[in-house]
Amino acid sequence: MAYWLFKTEPDEFSIDDLQALGETPEPWDGIRNYQARNLLRDAVAEGDEVFIYHSSCKHIGVAGTATVVRAAYPDPDQFNPAHKYFDAKAAPDNVRWYRVDVVFQRKFQRLVTLADIKAMPGLENMMLLKQGRLSIQPVTPPEWATIITTSETDV
Repeated sequence: MAYWLFKTEPDEFSIDDLQALGETPEPWDGIRNYQARNLLRDAVAEGDEVFIYHSSCKHIGVAGTATVVRAAYPDPDQFNPAHKYFDAKAAPDNVRWYRVDVVFQRKFQRLVTLADIKAMPGLENMMLLKQGRLSIQPVTPPEWATIITTSETDV
């Protein structure tokens, strides 16, 4: 099992939206960055745990966790000319973009903010702080444990 951080803009899809689905799998789609796509396609696996990270919003940070319940498969939106994620260069025999399915695990009692993460000893090398714009990122087991522990503490 591996750990990941998946970014989302909560105005489009938040931890609350994922929680509202209960055990219904949600496709994690819209990935249109090659490095993120490669991680999603080649490394994210069924059973992996995921931090859901709210970005591009007033309160930025890790809001909760999810579990990957289906490994990478072709994102069908790339083939649909009416969809905003259509890719004219994609074809069923030339898949360019992938998605995974996740299910809600838990919402944190408090958001672990980007400021919190920047201030935590041991997280200096976290990819989030080195490559902040990447929407799919690996998280090491010690990073995971630190953020989980922090999520369970009062501010």
